[in-house]
Amino acid sequence: MAERIRDYDAFWLHYLREHADPRTRAIHVFGTFVGVGLFVLGLVTTTWWMILLGIISGYAFAWISHMTIERNRPATFTYPLWSLGSDLKMAWLTATGRLDGELRRAGIG
Repeated sequence: MAERIRDYDAFWLHYLREHADPRTRAIHVFGTFVGVGLFVLGLVTTTWWMILLGIISGYAFAWISHMTIERNRPATFTYPLWSLGSDLKMAWLTATGRLDGELRRAGIG
């Protein structure tokens, strides 16, 4: 069994390497924005099923991309909180045009 990652920076670099294919990142980012949007809209309108749909859709896009493109196991199953934070971080860095430097730091592209 692989040794557990002990700090977030090491996890972040591992996370990026697990999302090396730009298609995976694009699907992840799209799913994260859809999921967050539905979740927030559900909170604002107090619509419980929309909150649930936000959570499900965010993970569904990510897991499908891992199964079909990267062919690896999503980090959510081993590091759920770090993975959620990294999904949000990757989406934000993509939206603000700052992901490329982090990808280089992880040895991608």
